[in-house]
Amino acid sequence: MNCRGIRGAISVDANRAEAIITATRELLEQIVAANDLHPAAIASVIFTATPDLDAAYPARAAREMGWVDPPLLCVQEMSVVDSLPRCIRVLIHCNTDKPPGQLRHVYLGQARTLRPDLVEPMVETIG
Repeated sequence: MNCRGIRGAISVDANRAEAIITATRELLEQIVAANDLHPAAIASVIFTATPDLDAAYPARAAREMGWVDPPLLCVQEMSVVDSLPRCIRVLIHCNTDKPPGQLRHVYLGQARTLRPDLVEPMVETIG
């Protein structure tokens, strides 16, 4: 078993605690589903938030999801001219037997523009 990193990011509509927690939860739930990730396999998680998001810690969403054992760290994303505003990024370190090519990184909302090479194609449904 190896320790691997899974990346993800999501844009947030507004600098409100509820919006930050809801968006972070959505991101984490999608990463978990895409990677069949079990909380016991999570070694640690690093969250970053752009400087315009300061109403809540993104890690709060993980704690509310029951992620009580892994260390969680929130830091401020560096400020870069013309970068995506109101963005939360995550790096999950997890123990897995999967090779790197089988891990699925998740980018949602406007954050899809950050890594278009890693974004899964959207599946359209009829009806």
